[in-house]
Amino acid sequence: MAARRKSIAWYAAALLLPMLTAKAEAQQLDTIKDVVTKLHGCWRPPPLSRANPMDITVIVSFNREGGILGHPRITYESEQASDNDRLQYRIAVMETLQRCTPLPFTEGLGGAVAGRPFVVPFRIRKTSPKPAERRAWLSPKIP
Repeated sequence: MAARRKSIAWYAAALLLPMLTAKAEAQQLDTIKDVVTKLHGCWRPPPLSRANPMDITVIVSFNREGGILGHPRITYESEQASDNDRLQYRIAVMETLQRCTPLPFTEGLGGAVAGRPFVVPFRIRKTSPKPAERRAWLSPKIP
């Protein structure tokens, strides 16, 4: 009975192992677009109660293993942003980089992007209020 359980366990492991390794390989980043998509997927802007929407751009470099190389640098912030907004968004960008790194680069992508700067924009736009619907056909006519 114990031998049968062992063989079933080994058979199940043999069936699941290729699926698990394929999933791990599928999660690896192979293109620059994958890197930017992954970073935007980790992005959590500050809530509107703490900061107004604004745009911010960061330049960051990675090593072969996907870790941050050097210090990320903020290169653009919306000019109408207050000092509090800037601070909140800088914190959000750094938290995003901490949450997302090290990035799972494939060997080829890791060698290609190691040390090269990535310019990553984070754009948060205010949603404008919906305009009141205009119904010209219901407007009163002026005599």
